[in-house]
Amino acid sequence: MVTTGSQVVDDAEFREFVEVRYADLLRTAYLLTGSRDAAQDLVHEALLKVMRHWRRVDEPLAYVRRAMVNERTSRWRRIGLRELVTSTVPDRAGPDSIEVVVIRDELLAALDRLPVRMRTVLVLRYWEDLPEAEVAEAMGCSVGTVKSQAARGLARLREVLAMPEPRLVNGLLGERA
Repeated sequence: MVTTGSQVVDDAEFREFVEVRYADLLRTAYLLTGSRDAAQDLVHEALLKVMRHWRRVDEPLAYVRRAMVNERTSRWRRIGLRELVTSTVPDRAGPDSIEVVVIRDELLAALDRLPVRMRTVLVLRYWEDLPEAEVAEAMGCSVGTVKSQAARGLARLREVLAMPEPRLVNGLLGERA
């Protein structure tokens, strides 16, 4: 058992959640931040928030995603664009071809050039494969905003990457054609 303030958290349940979801959360946080170190910090902050409210949280994964989005937005407002993005990509299962690695690096660089809100929509919608309603809930906005930000974000990525074939961008983000 872990005590946080006046609450007692069931250590086993929380630990199991973290063990099962940590890698997925870290990948999402990396896409939101563009930096492995910032991603780890973001996940840890979000998990601390979940741990404090563990007994009252109905859907911990949705709560963690919302906490990551909120924390990322708060940090961005505090420090603006002064973050330094590293060129290292988190470990992934299986080797990727050089072409895929190059394309992924270009895509991550292009994502980093997008406004935070637009980037967040693209990551949650296409990388996490969340329905528009869940993305809207996580971001605290309307479904219409999610749709428009996703359309604009994909269009901007296509412009930035100067790719005549939009299926490549969509495929890397996981969008269904």
